[in-house]
Amino acid sequence: MTAAVATRLSALPFALALALAPLAGPVVAAPGEPRDVELRIGSKVFTESVILGEIAAGLARSTGQRVRVRQGLGGTRLLWDGLLAGEIDVYPEYTGTLAQEILPNAHPPGAGPGQTWLRAALAARGIGVMGPLGFNDTYALGVKHDLARRLGLKTISDLRGHPELRFGFSSEFVSRGDGWPLVRARYGLAPESVKGLDHDLAYRGMATGAIEVTDLYATDPEIQRNGLAALIDDLGVFPRYDAVLLYRMEAERAAPAAFVALRRLAGRVDEATMAAMNAQVRFDRRSERDVAAAFLQTTFGVAPAAEGGPPSMAGSILHNGSRHLLLVGLSLLAAIIVAVPIGVLAARRPRLGQVLLGVTGIIQTIPSLALLVFMIPLLGIGPSPAVAALFLYSLLPIVRNTHAGLRNIAPSVRESAAALGLPAGAILRRIELPLASPLILAGIKSAAVINVGTATLGALVGAGGFGEPIFTGIRLDAVGLIMQGAIPSSLLALAVQGLFELIERGVVPRGLRLR
Repeated sequence: MTAAVATRLSALPFALALALAPLAGPVVAAPGEPRDVELRIGSKVFTESVILGEIAAGLARSTGQRVRVRQGLGGTRLLWDGLLAGEIDVYPEYTGTLAQEILPNAHPPGAGPGQTWLRAALAARGIGVMGPLGFNDTYALGVKHDLARRLGLKTISDLRGHPELRFGFSSEFVSRGDGWPLVRARYGLAPESVKGLDHDLAYRGMATGAIEVTDLYATDPEIQRNGLAALIDDLGVFPRYDAVLLYRMEAERAAPAAFVALRRLAGRVDEATMAAMNAQVRFDRRSERDVAAAFLQTTFGVAPAAEGGPPSMAGSILHNGSRHLLLVGLSLLAAIIVAVPIGVLAARRPRLGQVLLGVTGIIQTIPSLALLVFMIPLLGIGPSPAVAALFLYSLLPIVRNTHAGLRNIAPSVRESAAALGLPAGAILRRIELPLASPLILAGIKSAAVINVGTATLGALVGAGGFGEPIFTGIRLDAVGLIMQGAIPSSLLALAVQGLFELIERGVVPRGLRLR
């Protein structure tokens, strides 16, 4: 019986591979696909960036150029790394972000506030700049009007006298060199409470009173909608954040007509227009693509490209579910193949085992989004970095449980097997692995369930899955969209747990089961 158990355990990864093989097709581009004739336009995870990306895509398409839009790809560093790696060709950015966050050490001494030095620094990296597009979306700190009147708050300096106020900033603003660290240092602010949260959720916090000071963008439609007052930047800390388009110069050489069309966008989007488009998406529930198409029609006379209607909810759930399952399945399969042998080695060599367990434990502590960003220069944007990150996160529970399962086997069992003349390999296959199988399967099950939840972050690097409707719903303040991703993801986690319960019943003898 134990030999049969070992055989079934060894076949498990291959069974998973066969089950997931039909889903792998859409992830990998066909051999010889002419990527150089496809213009890839990216955008960050917030509404304004998505609208600008759709506007750029519409202008490029008007020339007959084939375009792929990769929207909602996360924060500044992720898009910048993707541009340098050649995974995207164009994306909207801001001059203040370029100067303060991306190229903080490239500013030559004595250089003025102009963009000449910035363009030269980018050109040295093979990156060009188009624009400015026409609006300055600078940072500001805001409070509610009634609070400003009650406390006499007019400037950021006035906040120094009110450390009791609850500050809540977008996560990116909290860590950016041109964000909260700079403001805190220059203004000498020392609030008692500072929270980091999603930018869109900060407005909910302001409405409910959970936070009282937050970071604003000049074109945020929520400023007027929520009765907020932007405090005067009396020390001039925030630089100009003129919107521009960054692009790879190599892409311009491959698609010159499209870039001629894109240059028409310079100076055509003022602050009022941008704020109005943001409001149409946020409050009128129009899609970013529709808002961008209306702008192109009105401003340039560009008719929107004919496209099919939006997919049904069922179709969207099935599509996102297949992508999500693919991310989880491939990463788990790779982890099983790698982690079980590592766990065996750790059990056989205790000193080395402590090192291996320590390394896998350290990997587990790396923040998910940071690990995804680290993967982009190596694997690009798309499913590959997500699968790699999920693989690394799967290692610890499988390695640890394999190690624990083998170490818990009584020495007398091994001694009896050796006395019967069984070689070490046969002892491992026929006795040790079957006896350790309950704990090994428990580790695999834990890794699988954790991966189902963590895989939602893959949407930030263009990997798809249930994270897409979740992050789109957060961006648009659409609870229905959030639930369209969150509920199926939860159900998938329960299904995976149930699947492994069935596998345990089929693989592990009744007397060895954990329950």
